[in-house]
Amino acid sequence: MPAGFSRYVEPFLGGGALLFHLARPGSVASDSNKELIRFYEVVRDSPGELLEAVAALPITKEHYYRIRRCDPQSLSAIERAARFVYLNKTCYNGLHRVNRKGQFNTPFGGRSDVRVVDPLNLPKASNVLKHVKMCCADYEETLSQVARGDFVYLDPPYVPLGGYSDFKRYTSSFFDDREHVRLAQQVRRIAELGALVLVSNSATERVKALYRGFHMAEVEATRQINCKPTGRGRVTELLIANYPLACGNVIS
Repeated sequence: MPAGFSRYVEPFLGGGALLFHLARPGSVASDSNKELIRFYEVVRDSPGELLEAVAALPITKEHYYRIRRCDPQSLSAIERAARFVYLNKTCYNGLHRVNRKGQFNTPFGGRSDVRVVDPLNLPKASNVLKHVKMCCADYEETLSQVARGDFVYLDPPYVPLGGYSDFKRYTSSFFDDREHVRLAQQVRRIAELGALVLVSNSATERVKALYRGFHMAEVEATRQINCKPTGRGRVTELLIANYPLACGNVIS
């Protein structure tokens, strides 16, 4: 991260690891996944009720597929949030994946000893979100609000390392190469405005070409999701910024 900045902005919220680490009041966070944002709104407003709703959901294969088949639009906000986190925590390897209709389609993970919600951490997350401006939006809409001095972290669906990859289907639309081109254009635009920008992506030649001229560093990360056990473990990822990076293997 940069040494100093005025406001934190995260347009691909996902798990929000950096948002919750910073716990910085006045931050802006968004994601195009409506179910995710609805879930975080319930975490912010009704953490106690969410805990109770999750506790009422048995972790068995039969119940998993029954809950997965349930139409989320037929549920209350609390029940919908409980369904969302239940499926995410009990599915195969925690892989959030939907089909073209936006329906969650990851199979059951096969384990019943899963802690769906941490009762000690949930109130802390709720308190952080109370001081965050949060919305469901395309990343370009969020980036249109960025100003000089903001720190923007972008963690998009990654460019595939090769072959077929379904890990970019977090919503009913694919995040394809055209989206990565559009994202790179937006990163250059806000960098010219004077914002401090950090992007994470796969360490491929395609990504390096898209961000030519930026500072880059290769870092190692742990990945648990792969259909082949030999494909899991440490992988190389790329950090891209418009300020010098002092981590990992600095390549430019």
